[in-house]
Amino acid sequence: MKVLIRAAAAVIALFVLAITGLTAMVLVDGDTEADAAEIPGGGGGLQGVPEEFRAWILKAAAECKQPELTPALLAAQLYQESKFKTSRAEATSHAGAQGPAQFMPGTWATWGRDADGNGEASPWDIGDAVMAQGRMMCSLVKQAKSSGYPGDARALALAGYNAGWGRVEQFGGVPPKTFANGETYTYVQIILSTMKRFEGPGLLQVEGSGSGAAALRKAAGRLGTPYSYGGGGPQGPSTGFCDGGNGFLNGKCAASSTVGFDCSSLVQYAYWQDLKLPRTAAAQYGATSDRAVSRQNLKVGDLLFWSRGSSGAIYHVALYAGDGNVLHAPRTGKNVELAPLTSAMPQSDYYGATRP
Repeated sequence: MKVLIRAAAAVIALFVLAITGLTAMVLVDGDTEADAAEIPGGGGGLQGVPEEFRAWILKAAAECKQPELTPALLAAQLYQESKFKTSRAEATSHAGAQGPAQFMPGTWATWGRDADGNGEASPWDIGDAVMAQGRMMCSLVKQAKSSGYPGDARALALAGYNAGWGRVEQFGGVPPKTFANGETYTYVQIILSTMKRFEGPGLLQVEGSGSGAAALRKAAGRLGTPYSYGGGGPQGPSTGFCDGGNGFLNGKCAASSTVGFDCSSLVQYAYWQDLKLPRTAAAQYGATSDRAVSRQNLKVGDLLFWSRGSSGAIYHVALYAGDGNVLHAPRTGKNVELAPLTSAMPQSDYYGATRP
């Protein structure tokens, strides 16, 4: 978007933005040291990106109805724009584009929002920048698909992001190598060719209807979100706190600076639209224990609990994801992941399952 984006603001303002919210995952209340199975490539259809970008890229892709806008495409674009740099010295272009997604001030005025909830919409904030990138690219993909211009809708959208949609209209497609010394043409080719390095295993596909499937579907949008002890709630991720031995990593309180969820806050978040579950894993068990489910009759969205002996000692809750897997946030230092039920937590601690 760097040198050629000036024309984009006026044109992009006319686009219709079509996005849909999809977020959440499964969670854990205590910092248990049990190992959980890793999903190669990091899960969630994305790999090879800094952790501070990961959750926002997944969220931005999930909120777009256009299937062409994948997490890998957004990641490759961010890498081309800024190499994931966030400092003013490293992420300010000679033309004045700012932040990891390289927004010109006029274009930022159209697409910028306070996505991270810190009280300021800033192209320098990772969450704000990535979500604005996603909104703009989503609209451009939609515009490309309805334009009738030949070529890949992703290529047309990328060209619009770099040079402004007016240039795509001018050339009836991606501007040629003769335009702007080939900057836009090369920009598009590089991003499309480097997408594969950022492609991880596919996102969890959740079939069916009902509150359980809806909760799991919402939670699956948060694969890769960091675990933050005490963090998160019905409105989304937040920083947590340290309590006794919980929330610490390498001797430091990681939870206080990590935006994420713990196990019970995200179960609460996943179900909130249909069911107002309490905050802690033990309380969630208490609220649903009258609807116990045997291990042989589990359905997607059922709650699974682990305990150190009794209902009052429950320390972990996860969502059943089908096929013998659970979706959960294991502990401090880990991210939300899909893991086998048999190894997500110590088998001897498995306490039972309920159906909210």
